[in-house]
Amino acid sequence: MSTILSASEITVRYGERAILDATTLGIQEGERLGLVGRNGAGKTTFLRILAGLQAPDRGEVARQRDLVVSYLPQDFMLDASKSVAENIREGAKPVLDLIAEFESLPHDSKRHEFLEHRIQALEGWTLDTRIEIAMAHLNCPPGDRRVETLSGGEKRRVAMCRAVVSLPDFLILDEPTNHLDPESIEWVAEFLEEFHGTFLVVTHDRYFLDRVVKRMIELSDGKFFSHAGNYTEYLLAKAERQSADATVEHKRQMFLKKELAWVRQGPRAQRSKQKDRFERYYDEAAKDGPVIEEDVELCIPPPPQLGNRTVEVADLGMSIGGKKLFSGFTFSFANGQRIGVCGRNGLGKTTLLKAIIGQLPPTEGTVKIGQLTKFNYVDQGRLQLNEERTVLDEVADGTEFVQWGEAKLSVRSYLKRFLFSDDRITTQVKKLSGGERSRLLLARILKSGGNFLILDEPTNDLDLPTLRVLEEALIAFPGMVLVVSHDRYFLNRVCTDILAFEGDGRIHHSVGDYDYYLAKKKKAEVAASRQSAAILATNKAEKSAALSRDAATKTTKPRKLSFKEQRELEGIEAQIHAVEAEVGRIESLFADPEFFRKQAAKVNQLTEELDAAKKNVTKLYARWEELEAIRAASMDAAAG
Repeated sequence: MSTILSASEITVRYGERAILDATTLGIQEGERLGLVGRNGAGKTTFLRILAGLQAPDRGEVARQRDLVVSYLPQDFMLDASKSVAENIREGAKPVLDLIAEFESLPHDSKRHEFLEHRIQALEGWTLDTRIEIAMAHLNCPPGDRRVETLSGGEKRRVAMCRAVVSLPDFLILDEPTNHLDPESIEWVAEFLEEFHGTFLVVTHDRYFLDRVVKRMIELSDGKFFSHAGNYTEYLLAKAERQSADATVEHKRQMFLKKELAWVRQGPRAQRSKQKDRFERYYDEAAKDGPVIEEDVELCIPPPPQLGNRTVEVADLGMSIGGKKLFSGFTFSFANGQRIGVCGRNGLGKTTLLKAIIGQLPPTEGTVKIGQLTKFNYVDQGRLQLNEERTVLDEVADGTEFVQWGEAKLSVRSYLKRFLFSDDRITTQVKKLSGGERSRLLLARILKSGGNFLILDEPTNDLDLPTLRVLEEALIAFPGMVLVVSHDRYFLNRVCTDILAFEGDGRIHHSVGDYDYYLAKKKKAEVAASRQSAAILATNKAEKSAALSRDAATKTTKPRKLSFKEQRELEGIEAQIHAVEAEVGRIESLFADPEFFRKQAAKVNQLTEELDAAKKNVTKLYARWEELEAIRAASMDAAAG
């Protein structure tokens, strides 16, 4: 494998802090890389350096000649004055430039062959088709929509589509799954699994990392640590690394403790002329120990007691702008439940939350709220932060304490639980990293307490260590939790129930975690598919039998079946059922509304298999009719 890019001795400093500290990383052709690290560790800075959008303070990046790089940043860059389609096509500019050059050259140009080979490698001749498929699977808005009219989630889909359509040599994705629904995330995962180039992805979606990544890169304390394997394998390797570091540090401390007693002897020790021993002690004492990562102590304020009735909804229905989102939803929320809400974007998940807390009146049905129920709602937009205020001011709002059940906690102590050190507590909001801003927003909102906690997409923009602590806090929360999320790992870890928006206005309740819901849904779909195939096969068999009887009556030259034909007739029905089952299986795939998301890469293959199977069915039926006619005629002749 050849090296397509190498970053050597990269250093980036922000004030006194080096977020990249003379660190080096090489990337090989075809690698599937995941990059992890705490928010503010420098991941996005490093991605920008790789994409050529930022220069390091020191060090250099060497790229393979003619390397095509595509970059999806967190703060994606779209031209607001252009349409969705125009923005997406700009992502394919490298291949469009090649096509334009190819078409401008005379037919006998020596460069024609090189350009044609390169365009074919980038699948440039099928660009328009690939754009249509990507837009459909990522649920992009119509191509003629102006970008300036799009929501944040719609813009992310357009940016994601623009990043993948060029089929670059090196694809860099910074949080690609944020604001995408499960179906879109699944398509992105399938795209990366079949992607022939190299990619580097930063994401907090742990299932996504486990599925698509083959090497994990951790950025910690300005240095890179490489681990072969996916995210789960990385966690095991990291635990081993930390254990080894702890063993080395323990030995170092034991050595220092022993030597310290000797050093304190002072002149007596010096008289023994063991200067080397002094130097070894001071060398070891000057070394830094392993960096101990702090975790956010995300403790949600103890909630007041809930009553027997929490929230009850009956025949609830919601319509927005004349469009019916869902209807007939009846459910009683109970204390102790942690309910995950999932489903495609645009089906009404956030609308349901707002109907429950009273921000939106129901179109139909009722919402009854218990007298002791107190909501704490963390919405997608959360709150607007004042860029000029400090972290302390944003949370304190003129007070010195946060109510903590029956007791009080100082604002400074409260913020330290969210990993804000003393110097960061007095830092202005505008100087915070994305992760720090997210933690500050959570700290500001969660201080409000409440016994019915509603979180709308809380996992977006949180780093993985903070996510794990949020999960622990929600699991330990003694009230009621209702959370919207597309993070499968999060839903599995936290939730006791699932409310799934399945389309056509339906909200399905499933007890258990998200994986259990998916397993039940798949089982029901398979059963329905088999039932349809069985009905189809029965109808065809009855039709064939009728045709056989008609054919038998028209036979004028009766003869007996040969031994070989008799054996063929005995086995032909089983052959027909087997081939019809295959036809039914493939037809059920085509009938699946999600077919083009799941099987987009196999459309041609499956079409050919279906045509061949149908032809085989026709051939077998024709042969069956022929043999049945001979048998029936011979039997009639014998009876006559």
